[in-house]
Amino acid sequence: MVNPSKVLDLDERRREICGALAEAGWPEPLWLETTPSDPGCGQTRHAIASGVSVVFAFGGDGTVMACATELAGTDVALAVLPSGTGNLLAANLGLSSDVAEGVAIAVGGRRRRIDVGVVGDRCFTVMAGMGFDAEMLQATPEPLKRRVGWLAYLFAGLGRLRSRPMRVRIRLDSRPPMRRRARTVLVGNVGRLQGGIPLLPDAEPDDGYLDVAVLYPRTLGHWLSLAWGVLRRQRDIARFETFRARSVEVTSDRAQPRELDGDVIEPGRTLAVTVRDRALCLCVPGE
Repeated sequence: MVNPSKVLDLDERRREICGALAEAGWPEPLWLETTPSDPGCGQTRHAIASGVSVVFAFGGDGTVMACATELAGTDVALAVLPSGTGNLLAANLGLSSDVAEGVAIAVGGRRRRIDVGVVGDRCFTVMAGMGFDAEMLQATPEPLKRRVGWLAYLFAGLGRLRSRPMRVRIRLDSRPPMRRRARTVLVGNVGRLQGGIPLLPDAEPDDGYLDVAVLYPRTLGHWLSLAWGVLRRQRDIARFETFRARSVEVTSDRAQPRELDGDVIEPGRTLAVTVRDRALCLCVPGE
């Protein structure tokens, strides 16, 4: 599965992948490309129906998310060949950005079953968010991402640090709801953001839980203090709370930007997330 908008020298990369698979004794692969109208879900369903044992996601986090949505609950493995801006699943799990090495991992590595988060009919592998993070992603222009990579998100976020907070009710599992005046709420399956920022350092992708971060800074000083505490892995950080749960429901006083794995989805007042334990079979380096 390849996202042609994210891959440079597409023909050369195809020859490289097919050559590496042939050398390992694997048959000629299906070569399916995403389209603006289908980011990979339909193509992944076609691959599963064709009897494949591995689906390669050659693109960014959005391509990985589309593949994971269809592969969750099956025995077909996902092999990630990172080629986008964020590539957060690859970064969190130590997966190489080198195409040849990615193919070698799929051929000779091991399989690890990881959890996925579920929002509606979509699955994510990294993180879902409501509020500032989705607003920042929405404001980041594609040309800037291509030029400077993940730093483009930082530039977009700086202009929105003083935007209006949201009043939210957060329910974790069956516990009584909490009320907060937050800037953003993040629900993570893994814990590192762009640039290796350890937002949720205790998050594990196969522990059966989602890790939740609630951020409510109000001033530039609050943001700087919060960022410093996160980077230093401090346990007690002002205007920053973390929780763990198997289901999370965030309800805002007004419609908010929302995102899944870095892809902005339709705005809404609610973000409801559940976890599916070890639903996705992932190709990872051997021990």
